[in-house]
This record gives sequence, C-alpha cells and structure tokens, in this order.
Amino acid sequence: MLVSHKYIIIPVSLGMAFLLASCNETKVSQCERLVKEVRVGMTLLEKNKGAQVTTSLQLAKDLEEVTNKVRDLNLGDEKLQEYQSRIVKVYEALSQNIGKAGKALGSAKTAQASTVGRERIQKARENIDSALQTAADAAKEFDASVGGLNDYCSKPES
Repeated sequence: MLVSHKYIIIPVSLGMAFLLASCNETKVSQCERLVKEVRVGMTLLEKNKGAQVTTSLQLAKDLEEVTNKVRDLNLGDEKLQEYQSRIVKVYEALSQNIGKAGKALGSAKTAQASTVGRERIQKARENIDSALQTAADAAKEFDASVGGLNDYCSKPES
C-alpha cells in the first residue's frame, strides 16, 4: 500500500503545530495565576488593617513572601509582565513600610517617661508618618495597577 509523501507530512505538521500551540499558556490562565497571588496579598492587607506591632511585623514578612510568589510567576505575556513588575514594586514598598512603621511603633511603646523617651517617641512618630505616607502612595499605585490588570484580563485574546 503506497501513501503519497504529502499525505503524511501535512497531518504530522498540523499535529506538531497543535501540540506547540497547546503547550503555550493562554492569556486567561496567566491572568488567573497573577490575580490569584494578588488576591492573597490584598487579603493579608485587609485582614491586618490597623494591627499591632507584632502583627504589623508579621504582615511585612507575609507580604514579602507574596511578593516573591508574584515575582516568580514566570509569565509569558508581555503586558502581564509589566503589571507583574508594577505589583511586585508595590508589594515591596508596602512590606518595607509596614515593617518600618511596626518597628517604629514598637520603639515608641518601649520609650521611657523622660526627655530621651519623648524624643524617641517623636522620632518614632515621624518614622511612622513617613512610612504610612509612602505606603499610602504605594496603595494608590496598587489600585491603578490592579485596575489596569483587570481591564487587560477582561479583554478577549487577540
């Protein structure tokens, strides 16, 4: 039984093309992975709003872990990589500044009732205010990034 050479090459080529296409992760699945990790961070922040010193320090560590998970997602879509990078920067800033505020709050709580203690409290207050302002700025960037991410992910693949 003889089969023409072209009748073998065409199905094999099509099969390989479909196999390669199926190996590439879709925009939707990449969006889902990124959004899943972003939600983990958002839940941590929401759950620990206005927390005490030890909770703030733990939140900073937990956010650092989420930051690493978001950074390590290995996304192929260039636009998603941009959002990933922006979100990593925001989570890094939030983690650092929440940790800084937590340490300053701890310093203020242990200050003695003296001139040196009052100076320590004043310095801690300045550090807390600075850290919280920087965190608030990062939160605005986060909102913009997540809004853009949601818009991008809701558009059909082109």
